[in-house]
Amino acid sequence: MKVKGLAMKKIGEVGWVEKDKPEIGRRDALIRPIAVAPCSSDVHTVFDGTLGDLHDAILGHEAVGIVEEVGDEVRDFKPGDRVIVPAIVPDWDCEAIQNGNPQHAVYETGYCQKIDDALGAYKFTAVVDGVFANLFKVTQADMNLAILPDEVSVENGVMISDMVTTGFHGVENADIKFGDTVVVLGIGPVGLMAVAGAKLNGAGRIFAVGSRPNLVKLAKEYGATDIIDYHDGDTVEQVMEKTDCKGADAVIIAGGNESIMMDAINMTKAGGNISNVNYFSKQDTIPIPLLGWGMGMSHKTIKGGLCPGGRNRMERLIDMVKYGRLDPSKMISHKFNGFDSIEDSLILMKDKPRELIKPIVYLE
Repeated sequence: MKVKGLAMKKIGEVGWVEKDKPEIGRRDALIRPIAVAPCSSDVHTVFDGTLGDLHDAILGHEAVGIVEEVGDEVRDFKPGDRVIVPAIVPDWDCEAIQNGNPQHAVYETGYCQKIDDALGAYKFTAVVDGVFANLFKVTQADMNLAILPDEVSVENGVMISDMVTTGFHGVENADIKFGDTVVVLGIGPVGLMAVAGAKLNGAGRIFAVGSRPNLVKLAKEYGATDIIDYHDGDTVEQVMEKTDCKGADAVIIAGGNESIMMDAINMTKAGGNISNVNYFSKQDTIPIPLLGWGMGMSHKTIKGGLCPGGRNRMERLIDMVKYGRLDPSKMISHKFNGFDSIEDSLILMKDKPRELIKPIVYLE
């Protein structure tokens, strides 16, 4: 049996490929996707070459699907189950798990050797074929899949798989406390979920930095108290003016180029936290402002992290939606139908029209 998928052919080029049906191990599962979403990470992978010059590597890491087949040691899932597939699928018996680093846990090798240590659990496309296929494999199914209950829509399920967990991880790494002043730099889907997560975590004042009207509107719905438009002047100066020169307790970076780190550090209070969940892809170094960092002695913590994945994380986020704490489906701005439209949705992510927030592709 052959599997069809949308793949990276080389840097700057995508195309359809056919491959043999994936072989699953005793703890693995074979999934048929029913809805997928392209991510800006897919764009970086193909058009920036951030994972190297991959050839025929099937793309995609955001999906809800139906279990088609399971290995004989899989206990909790069976054919026909509707599941969320997290973007991050660690190898749970890897040594990195014992070190508390599941996002970096991988022992498989594949297309790309550059990430076998850091970011190792970001396996789809980089290590194994991704979810933009009519069938794909998930390793260690009992640890890496989560049942999607009937009360939670497919749309919310796809958003949970990556956008929600990534935005919330920005909040976790920022160590936000009740009443904190928080700035979210970039209010695409990840930034919007960082705004929502900051509110849920108890932030008092939340500045959302962005200018597109539909994103601004949604940022306010998710909890932003203030909007900073960089067209109106220097972002740091606007934040400092609005906080009486105190700055922010925490800054979450969810977009921008390498210079955004300068802004984040300069607008953060001494002793505050800078949390990065942005995928930097076009530079070799990231600058740090000497004075803004207190000549290295300001006790400003800079922390960047790949979002957590795995079953437990997905189940917790499912409950956030199921019990009315969050509705990430509001972010879906474009809807596509049919397997062949996956390519169109990916190109839409690359072109980023002004009205775009997040596309989804329905496969049945």
